[in-house]
Amino acid sequence: MTPITRTILLWCPDWPVTAAVRAHSLAADAPIALVDKGVVFACSAAARRDGVRRGQRLRDAQVRCQEILVFPYEAALDSRAFEPVIEVIEQTMPGVQLLRPGICAMRAKGPARYYGGEEEAALWLLDALDELGIHGSRVGIADGPFTAEHAARSPKRARITIVPEGTAAEFLAPLSLGVLDEPALATLLQRLGIRTLGEFSRLDGLDVEARFGEAGARLHALASGLDSRPVISRVPPEELDTVIAFEPALDRVDQVAFGFRASADRFIQGLVAAQLVCTSIRIEIDSDSGDVSERSWLHPRSFTAADVVDRLRWQLQGSGASDSGLSSGVTRVRVVPESVDAIGNHEHGLWGTGHDERIHHGLSRVQSMLGHGGVLMTAVGGGRTLRDREKLTPWGDREPAGRLSTQPWPGQLPTPAPGTVFEAPLPAAVFAADGSAVDVDDRGVLSAAPSRFSTDNRTIVPLSAWAGPWPIAERWWDAQTTRRANRFQMVDETGAAWLLVLEDHLWWAEARYD
Repeated sequence: MTPITRTILLWCPDWPVTAAVRAHSLAADAPIALVDKGVVFACSAAARRDGVRRGQRLRDAQVRCQEILVFPYEAALDSRAFEPVIEVIEQTMPGVQLLRPGICAMRAKGPARYYGGEEEAALWLLDALDELGIHGSRVGIADGPFTAEHAARSPKRARITIVPEGTAAEFLAPLSLGVLDEPALATLLQRLGIRTLGEFSRLDGLDVEARFGEAGARLHALASGLDSRPVISRVPPEELDTVIAFEPALDRVDQVAFGFRASADRFIQGLVAAQLVCTSIRIEIDSDSGDVSERSWLHPRSFTAADVVDRLRWQLQGSGASDSGLSSGVTRVRVVPESVDAIGNHEHGLWGTGHDERIHHGLSRVQSMLGHGGVLMTAVGGGRTLRDREKLTPWGDREPAGRLSTQPWPGQLPTPAPGTVFEAPLPAAVFAADGSAVDVDDRGVLSAAPSRFSTDNRTIVPLSAWAGPWPIAERWWDAQTTRRANRFQMVDETGAAWLLVLEDHLWWAEARYD
């Protein structure tokens, strides 16, 4: 059999919440919920005391805890925030394997020999994390990573839990089958009267493999305390970021951009030397007063040194969705590559770059001169009205999150969509055959059938066909943003089709079907 590795496992409870607290400079005891797709992904201890639980709908969580702070869950933030923790651990005891953000494992033999015992090694590890400002971490030491993780998660809430060598099966025996994270197998075994790992481990291993296959045999070995998975040390990633400090602090955008230009060149040269290109960067700017501006920037192709300097300048100028937030001179700038790709995937074609590459360079040049929001891309998103469905995004940025146009939108205008949408709706008027103005009452009933209409208050055009009304009733619960309107499709005698909207007893021409 493969020898079992004596393992030290570090567990940082509620790591997604800890990462968010450190990123947003929040109080450690604040009620916090991280939300993914409208559901609570993780929550702080203060929020749990008020009844908030993982898997709850956001609205239910806000009912239970009205003071709760809600942030979107970011997996990249978890990994980024745990990287300094891994670096500190590697200074204390090398050979760290990152299992996932918040949990890492190490071989116990070397640290125990160096520090004079397994408990002493665990104390050194916890002291290193306490100095980093991460409190409440736990350490489990046992035979194999599986047993060590559940030792760290022991309900005794001890900071260090050591399972003596050779006793992993006895430690795991009382645990429920749910810790195997295989719901289908756990349900089947419970129907057979097996409810704990100890009962599962007492089954014959060959019979388990014959019934449940190789996956079942592996879970049976875990339940028996025979976790033969090795602890594989990670290879520290190559440092590709670049940092420059300014002494004294610089308070002008052009000075900072000029001072960083050489660092941007070295940043790109380092990526090229590693046979990489960067498609996403994170720029961190520190000010003399302690303020920090941090933002991620995307690129539709790959960054050049000039592109990096442009993003730095835009961030200092407060371009985009939010202001840079700096109130004093800049003391430090750091650029970190967030997404990289092999340089071979971005080489120029054999017969030239093609039209799309020339268009890209032209738009990037215009954006460099006009600023981040000077060149916008259009996309069709979700929404009921044409204005809501129009999404404008700066060139190179990711489209804003939201419901897709392919998802159901009750009250959405049926296809086909109009070919021309006016930048501002045109005032219009619709008349009945007797010349009276057409209106719609609160019950959605027309005062008269439309017969003629005008979009310039001068020329009245007869109608050959019309359809509607299609009512819109949005945000009825909010008096400030509520909206009630009725839409119509009308065709004039020339064959031109129009989309008209009646709102607050006023007619507007919103679009034309070309």
